[in-house]
Amino acid sequence: MSAEARLIELGITLPPAPEKGGVYELLVQTGNLGYVSGHGPFLDDGTYMKGRLGEDVTLEEGQKAARQVGLALLATLKSQLGSLDRVSRLVKSLALVNSTDDFTEQPAVINGFSELFAEVFGDEAGIGARSAMGTNVLPGNIPVEIEIIVEIKD
Repeated sequence: MSAEARLIELGITLPPAPEKGGVYELLVQTGNLGYVSGHGPFLDDGTYMKGRLGEDVTLEEGQKAARQVGLALLATLKSQLGSLDRVSRLVKSLALVNSTDDFTEQPAVINGFSELFAEVFGDEAGIGARSAMGTNVLPGNIPVEIEIIVEIKD
């Protein structure tokens, strides 16, 4: 089943694709690889989720934030490529979690993103290599930022 069909089957509605917030490209394609700039948990109303894991955001809320980042990434992919069906697989994701020094569950937070991509693209195409790291701050006090590399079909 195609990614676009899975979205419908799962009842997933994508938020609007976020606009650039600086001097960079949202997606750069070279050959059959697409490099997608870091995204935060962009909401339908144009705002971002905020907070810090281990302080004012729970693990479960962090997982929801990571899933929301995934939705924003999907919206950008669809906007930039015309269809999610042009994505043949997730190659790599790099995730940053805004967290306190004693919070150590960054990989569990990012599972919210990884599970979404597996639902949309399937286990084989939706699960790629991944890094999940903690950081003491992210822009605008967002809880999660994720960048991805995808393989693109012509």
